[in-house]
Amino acid sequence: MDTPEKKKVIFSAIQPSGTITLGNYLGALRNWVKLQDDYHCIFAVADLHAVTVRQEPKNFRQNILNAYALLLACGIDTEKSLFFIQSHVHTHAELAWLLDCYTQFGELSRMTQFKDKSLKHADNVNAGLFTYPSLMAADILLYQADMVPVGADQKQHLELSRNIAERFNGIYGNTFTVPDPYISTVGARVMSLQDPSKKMSKSDENVNAWVAVLDKPDTIMKKFKRAVTDSEAVVCVGEGKDGINNLIGIMSAVTGKTSDEITAEFEGKGYGDFKTAVAEAVIEELRPIQERFEDYISNKDYLAEQYRKSAEIALKISQRTLDKAMKKIGFLAK
Repeated sequence: MDTPEKKKVIFSAIQPSGTITLGNYLGALRNWVKLQDDYHCIFAVADLHAVTVRQEPKNFRQNILNAYALLLACGIDTEKSLFFIQSHVHTHAELAWLLDCYTQFGELSRMTQFKDKSLKHADNVNAGLFTYPSLMAADILLYQADMVPVGADQKQHLELSRNIAERFNGIYGNTFTVPDPYISTVGARVMSLQDPSKKMSKSDENVNAWVAVLDKPDTIMKKFKRAVTDSEAVVCVGEGKDGINNLIGIMSAVTGKTSDEITAEFEGKGYGDFKTAVAEAVIEELRPIQERFEDYISNKDYLAEQYRKSAEIALKISQRTLDKAMKKIGFLAK
């Protein structure tokens, strides 16, 4: 009899920024949900990462809870996956310190995200901002993750995690699984509604540039109606039509229709009709998520039960890795 193949481990985490955008959902979160059937998935709300930028305590606490509830609403299933809050599992911070000591200053100084955030938060260029990638490496390596879903902005950090794992393994013998990137073929790349040459981001100062998963239907409609297009007034994919290309991509992602089908459907119709149709499709996609979110966020006891249960299991798994690494280095056992 064939033994069942062991599922590969996938790790991914998202910061509790206070706002999860349509881009986050279509580009990453929806894929997380699909991965749960084929992989052993470990997900986290990365609240430790969030404090490299000053947080207002009351808002921060609510943002963490909102992020947890919203990911459950998007389809993360705690019966299939581990889904915890990073700060509830102390091994993350502990391994991060050890890995700091196996990460070179030059490697960290080359991280483009450090350079970008240093410019953006020039009044608070703290050590945590600099060593952030070592904590990210700890997040991944603690669970012996085989793969990590990454966007273009995180490839450099994953490469560093691989380098750290290989360096440690080279010194002490096999300790950490060296993770590979998981490149999804189905994730939509959602661009800004106001500047479609840029990725949709909630940090965009123009609130019409991005749609939040929890935006009300009338807000979503207004934002799509204001979306930048072009003067051609033909709904089709083409060069110099970044705005329409983006809207077709969004429509395709939420309806499952191909770009050719969408082009045929809107032949002879203007951009006004098309923008309204895209907004309506997005509203319908997000409606059940918003309804589930309201149910979860009004049931704090249920949320606490879920994140505590997952954190306990995550601690047991990650403690084994931390203990192994500490033993290899030569720390005295407790």
